[in-house]
Amino acid sequence: MNVAKAIDKEEVFRIIGKCGEKLGLRTYVIGGYVRDFLMNKKSKDIDIVVLGKGTTLAEAFAKAVNSKEITVYEGFGTALVKTKDLEVEFVGARKENYERHSRKPKVEDGTLEDDQLRRDFTINALSVSLNSDDWGTLFDPFGGLNDLENKIIRTPLDPEITFSDDPLRMLRAVRFATRFGFTIEEKTYKAISATRQRISIVSPERISDELNKMIMLPVPSQAFLHLFKTGLLHIILPELAAMQGVSVHNGIAHKDNFYHTLKVLDNVAALSDNIWLRWVAILHDIAKPLTRRFEEGIGWTFHGHEDRGSKMVPAIFSRLKLPLHDKMQYVKKLVALHQRPIALVNTEVSDSAIRRIVVDAGEDLNDLLLFCKCDITSRNEEKVKQYIRNYTLLQERIIFIESRDNLKNWQPPVSGEVIMQSLGIKPGKLVGEIKNKVREAILDGIIPNEYEPAYEYMLKVSKEILNQ
Repeated sequence: MNVAKAIDKEEVFRIIGKCGEKLGLRTYVIGGYVRDFLMNKKSKDIDIVVLGKGTTLAEAFAKAVNSKEITVYEGFGTALVKTKDLEVEFVGARKENYERHSRKPKVEDGTLEDDQLRRDFTINALSVSLNSDDWGTLFDPFGGLNDLENKIIRTPLDPEITFSDDPLRMLRAVRFATRFGFTIEEKTYKAISATRQRISIVSPERISDELNKMIMLPVPSQAFLHLFKTGLLHIILPELAAMQGVSVHNGIAHKDNFYHTLKVLDNVAALSDNIWLRWVAILHDIAKPLTRRFEEGIGWTFHGHEDRGSKMVPAIFSRLKLPLHDKMQYVKKLVALHQRPIALVNTEVSDSAIRRIVVDAGEDLNDLLLFCKCDITSRNEEKVKQYIRNYTLLQERIIFIESRDNLKNWQPPVSGEVIMQSLGIKPGKLVGEIKNKVREAILDGIIPNEYEPAYEYMLKVSKEILNQ
């Protein structure tokens, strides 16, 4: 197949081809750019394979386009050149041989077909010539074009060898299948299950990078279903896999919390690009298997699952090498709070209860409210509609009270420093106790959220505490 006319629109390929000719190097564009081009998708990342030294061609190309943004990785024989709109990576064609304990292969020079053979999937092994004698010719030794047309993910080599050599490719298979709406070919799918334990040699950083890419897909639940069915999820995120299943007692069953979680994840994905809010969706019910109880006359309960789940977040983030500072704290907080708005919808709500959720959620209040709306997954459509109506009324009341009581990004009007200076006391538990009394009085509506009433109340409660 010749796609010369189409790629001729990209001047960058002409420049690369001419640079290659001057150096006596045969050059080809390969991988994701070719795949996306054939799918009528745009791509700004270009991979160039060179029959020879890729870094030499990269340096010549950078000079030709006046780019000073060139990074050479001599140890890997690759180089990256950044232009105004593109990132172009150059690599010499090579063969790879893997050892059992490592994802890092032994590398030697190879042919174009050798380089295509080392690619993860047939759809990523397609290459197009940038050489004048066969400009625009598509090289497809493994049927990648046919797989692209039939929407199939398949490996060039025996899939068990491919996945055993580089287990990260199992996660990439899941991601590409979900991203493009493709089917993972049966033999390839079975090979993921057969070699899933090999994922243990992949670094947590690489695993979480792939997970995050899956989480940010438009319908991420499909990726997690693949991970579950192949057994990868049981290794990567066993806490989530443990949520699957329904317990029955005296004919009373609870909903499958795993599938509920996936539905919530999709709901959040439809409304927000905030990856950490999507992580809240994944982890919000993570402690339900640990807190599940059947109580006679009540049914299935999961008391305290939000608090226990919140305490599980740091360990999960640490294991996956996810950010352990503000991002983790955000997820931890919203997991802990996710039941609170739901409880307010179902009960008579006091101003005090609303003030507390506003203050506890702080700047993340809108995210919490959005998430809780996404957490409504009942199959009873009328029940869902009624719940959303009630929830909308609650949101309106929250907004009103937040504004009326000046609670946005709230801090108690009397600080610890003011307490210490006014009472002549040193830092310690007493300061915290007095400050908390003032805080509770404001939230309970005993005093307004203003400095003077708060200061007077501080003086009053301090006397009571000190005279005890």
